[in-house]
Amino acid sequence: MVAQQHSVRSYDEELKFLVARIGAMGGHAERMVERAISALVTSDTALAQRIILDDKLLDDAQREIDEKAVVIIARRQPLAHDLREIIGAIRISSDLERVGDLGKNIAKRVVAVSEGLQPPRLFRGLEALSDLALTQLKEVLDIFASRSVDRISSLRDRDDNIDQMYTSLFRELLTYMMEDPRNIAPCTHLLFCAKNIERIGDHATNIAETIFYTATGRLLPAERAKDDRSHHIMMAPMLRKAGE
Repeated sequence: MVAQQHSVRSYDEELKFLVARIGAMGGHAERMVERAISALVTSDTALAQRIILDDKLLDDAQREIDEKAVVIIARRQPLAHDLREIIGAIRISSDLERVGDLGKNIAKRVVAVSEGLQPPRLFRGLEALSDLALTQLKEVLDIFASRSVDRISSLRDRDDNIDQMYTSLFRELLTYMMEDPRNIAPCTHLLFCAKNIERIGDHATNIAETIFYTATGRLLPAERAKDDRSHHIMMAPMLRKAGE
């Protein structure tokens, strides 16, 4: 009986380890994105370089979670909810690692943007978009910690707000390119940064769906069509006009 209790306690500790590592990964991914946006706005190339190097911590954490999950499955042969917890940890760690990659990608563009023209207005929309995406990420990590699955549906629906703001920012940056051809290079980099931020919102939504499945064993209804309409905007004619 004592041995069985010890085994159960050890198993619980293994599952708690996965949850704790996910929480740590989430906090690190948040900070990477926040600092990447700060480096971009302030042209802090030294900070950008530190962010790029920090990405290895998330890569290592994901690898550790994957390896631990495989060992738990092989040793414990978990069923039902516990198995969903373990598979969920693998999926969530993958999303968080991608969020870190997106933050790193933003940091990599700091030097290129800092070498061009930098009117403050170019960054306002980007900061507002990042605030929305990071709020989404922070809330989904809070849901993961509290298992408040009743909040998931409304959180996923709010991804529309990120898509709409991204499309608006896309148009705004193209307008700046039309106004002054010297803005084309820095604005192009900012467009890529904006897309990276919009993708962070998508990964937050992925995490929310994984949490729901882990907790309930059910899938959320099929995802509604995204409201990102940037692909409908004709970029080439606008750029030709800017060069006239």
